[in-house]
Amino acid sequence: MSTTTAPSLTQAITIKLREPARARNLELVLLVIACGICAGAMILVQLGTKGKVFDTSVLWTGATILGLALVMHVVLRVVAKNADPFILPVALVLNGIGIAEIYRIDIHNGDTGWDAIGVKQIVWTLLAMVLSIATILLVRNHRFLQRYRYIFMLLTIVLLLLPMLPGIGTNIGGARVWIRIGPFSFQPGELAKITMALFFAGYLVTARDSLSIVGKKFLGMTFPRARDLGPILIVWGVAMSVLVFQRDLGTALLYFGLFLVMIYVATARLSWVVIGLALFIGGALAAASALVYVQGRFEQWLDPFDQQIFLRQTQGSYQLVQGLFGFANGGITGTGLGQGRPYITPVANADYIIASLGEELGLIGVFAILGLFVILVSRGIRVGFMAQDDFGKLLGIGFGFTIALQVFVVVGGITRIIPVTGLTTPFMAAGGSSLVANWIIAAMLLRLTDSIPAEQRVQQGALGDRGNAGRGRSRKERR
Repeated sequence: MSTTTAPSLTQAITIKLREPARARNLELVLLVIACGICAGAMILVQLGTKGKVFDTSVLWTGATILGLALVMHVVLRVVAKNADPFILPVALVLNGIGIAEIYRIDIHNGDTGWDAIGVKQIVWTLLAMVLSIATILLVRNHRFLQRYRYIFMLLTIVLLLLPMLPGIGTNIGGARVWIRIGPFSFQPGELAKITMALFFAGYLVTARDSLSIVGKKFLGMTFPRARDLGPILIVWGVAMSVLVFQRDLGTALLYFGLFLVMIYVATARLSWVVIGLALFIGGALAAASALVYVQGRFEQWLDPFDQQIFLRQTQGSYQLVQGLFGFANGGITGTGLGQGRPYITPVANADYIIASLGEELGLIGVFAILGLFVILVSRGIRVGFMAQDDFGKLLGIGFGFTIALQVFVVVGGITRIIPVTGLTTPFMAAGGSSLVANWIIAAMLLRLTDSIPAEQRVQQGALGDRGNAGRGRSRKERR
């Protein structure tokens, strides 16, 4: 008995001492690979469009992003030694590939100066990464955020209603979800998804028992009391007003999905899924019949090749069809970076950047990108399984699901699985609001993974090594 226990204890102590250094060293290796991929993508874009590398200024500007990623790596070595080693490299690769494709479209449009969208995307990325580093430094322990749940509730409401204010609210692309202050425009709803997740996680931890047990039964399901559900319904109602008053179907769908998943995870009641799906289907049907722009989205989805729908000036299917043709032109391996024609699709650098990448990188490239998103989402779900505090579990799953739902809605829309909603691809699409929000989410995931107890890491490592040893003995016995 003692001979079996002693080696395993020594092994556990060794794993505990080595794991932080091993995680950060792995992160450094992956960052070097990520930097190579990003730099290679920028060079291939220039070779594919002009036949030579001609604009070294953009390459040097992009190099500042890679340098800032190394700064973030050093910060993690100091203040978050146990943070997950995959989050930063994956976010960097996705961001870098997105910048390369945006820059590729800029070259075709002749926008190669400092006011080009690709250059602006680099500047926004630098700002987003600085804010991400600040988040890691300021949020040393995520648990203190739970006590400010009602402040996050108020912030969510303010951020959602800001675009409705006269003077600063502006309509872009048919949706009034932007605010403009001087030459700068920003989408506050992107930050609202962070404050909303913080509010839901904090409130559901305290009200979970009341929402799960207390209430009245009807048709075999227990419905919570209004006073327990009141704060959630207020935020949910304001979020749903985005669909009606701000004409933003995608953002409303994202908020609704986040609300439904987090309340289900907190209460473990299947009835919430049933109620939520019923509300969603009923609301979608009502919106399709009452709201013209929602009806137009459904018509695009159901019959995009109808000539009348295709040629519409508003709510037409021209963009959707061109995106599908771009995918088809890319085939399995793609045309190559800089050698396709993604610029034919309207807004190819933002809403339809996945279609642009699908044409130039092909199905293999799209699968690789989706695989990177799966890794990123799995980091959040991993927190839900391994974190010991309920607040951290809900927060990790909420952030992970936010990224997953955005990717599903975007890719599903441009491939006609679901109607197009107008959401942007995380880390890749042009737009500073989305970049800032998603890099802050990445920072929060890094902080959450760092808070996983060391004992649990050691236990998993010891069990893994023990399982490998057992498999090795089995092989020897078979021989």
